[in-house]
Amino acid sequence: MLAFIATITGYLASILLAISLVVTNDIKFRWLNTLGCLSFIAYGILINAFPIILTNTTLLLINVFYLVKIYRTQEDFDVIEFKGEEKLMAKFLTFYRKDINTYFPNFDMARSQANLRFVVIRDIVVANVFVADLLPNGTAVVELNFTVPRYRDFKVGTYLFEKDKQFLASKGVKKIRYEKVANKAHAKFLQIMGFVKMDGGYVKEL
Repeated sequence: MLAFIATITGYLASILLAISLVVTNDIKFRWLNTLGCLSFIAYGILINAFPIILTNTTLLLINVFYLVKIYRTQEDFDVIEFKGEEKLMAKFLTFYRKDINTYFPNFDMARSQANLRFVVIRDIVVANVFVADLLPNGTAVVELNFTVPRYRDFKVGTYLFEKDKQFLASKGVKKIRYEKVANKAHAKFLQIMGFVKMDGGYVKEL
């Protein structure tokens, strides 16, 4: 029985470490790697392999160090509006076109009639592009709210919808609505951000 548990633990550790190497988000990488190290430590204990325990304890401490550093780092966020015809924005959308299609398959900047367009800057890097049609009643119907893979740690959403929601309020936004959500991961993100499923879409009051 003990041998079986050790085998399963070893496989689990290997899978977690393998997955950690393919994710693009720094926080996800560190957490998956940490879980992998913990599993390998347990595996080492079960088979009495001190070198495995020592190596993975060292890696675990390194992961903990970087996780603490990541969570303690104070990042600089800002919002910059754009019109839609800027060359830099065109290059950005072209570069991330495939990923954007996964979340917003019907978005087309050239055909968009949206009147609310801005990017969220995170430490001088474009982290998010937000495009919405702001209706007279204060409802912003989202056409695009795309965050680049490395910044999908909920910090952009928290900044935009919670910490600095005054920017949206200053534009007359009272409610944010998604008519459709094409991706399950995106739906989960919206629920974490406080959006409520309603009439086939997701809605959040500011």
